[in-house]
Amino acid sequence: MNIFDGADGFAPMQRRRESYAGLPLFRVHKGITAEPPPPETVAWALQVVEFRTSEGTFETLLRRFLENVDTTRVTALVISSWEEPHTESADLVVAALAENAAAFPALRALFLGDMSYEQCEISWIKQGDVTPLLEAFPLLERLEVRGGSGLRLRPGRHEALKVLRFESGGLPAGVVRAVGASDFPALEHLELWLGISEYGGNATVADLAGILSGERLPSLRRLGLQDSEIQDEIAAAVASAPVVARLEGLALSMGTLGDAGAEALLAGQPLTHLRVLDLHHHYLGTAMQERITAALPGVRVDMSDEIDLAERFGFVYDDEDEDEWDESDRFVAVAE
Repeated sequence: MNIFDGADGFAPMQRRRESYAGLPLFRVHKGITAEPPPPETVAWALQVVEFRTSEGTFETLLRRFLENVDTTRVTALVISSWEEPHTESADLVVAALAENAAAFPALRALFLGDMSYEQCEISWIKQGDVTPLLEAFPLLERLEVRGGSGLRLRPGRHEALKVLRFESGGLPAGVVRAVGASDFPALEHLELWLGISEYGGNATVADLAGILSGERLPSLRRLGLQDSEIQDEIAAAVASAPVVARLEGLALSMGTLGDAGAEALLAGQPLTHLRVLDLHHHYLGTAMQERITAALPGVRVDMSDEIDLAERFGFVYDDEDEDEWDESDRFVAVAE
């Protein structure tokens, strides 16, 4: 299930992208020698490949792109790499894009840091302050960022943004709080990969308060609070969160969700109004999975990728008694 392809699910984990924002990807590594496609028919992916040469800088690549493509017609842009993303901050990329914002009046979708793990592990990607992107592109409808190291966001207001996604193995608490403190009247889809403390994922349930209240997110219909080592605590908070009543899709997947979190979720407010409940990559016992299915007959529930700890670590448990499952052995789907 993938909402960005027109379905009502959530985005997949890292993989090599072939399309973006409904458009096929056209990769640009240096200058454009062949006849480029019409600018509005593709999503343009800019990737620095010769970063150890004097010509191998993002600023050089962007300048050549501006010289060879009518960027006034570009609607989707993917930044696949800059000089050395494991050591160099994305601040230089953000600054270059913001300075040239006038050259992209039609830009509606932007992905910063769309790298495969072969290029750079997700938790090694050095990000920076992405606030200037929202300030420079007031008509932007979709912003996605991969990598949490050094990531920053200042609270603000953006009238047009519909999709906001942060993929990380560790999302800083300051970013989570900034999202909750921002006014996004048009935002329909919010997805946070919270990650683990070892890689900077230090957000607590308290940091989610602004998001869970939904006060500044009146149009929100799909919420993902995923990939967390405190997934049970998040599920318990979601169970009574005001924002849930208006959602169509809810994702608590990719993390350490167990029977305790699911129990709290079922004991909370009704979830039968949801179209999708994404719980994939979980630690739920068989009995709990059956209870969830029975309680939500009209909801598309994804409980795939069950983690069988007994098989993985070789101990015996009673799957109706979650206490037999050692929480210290749980792991999230995306960390390093």
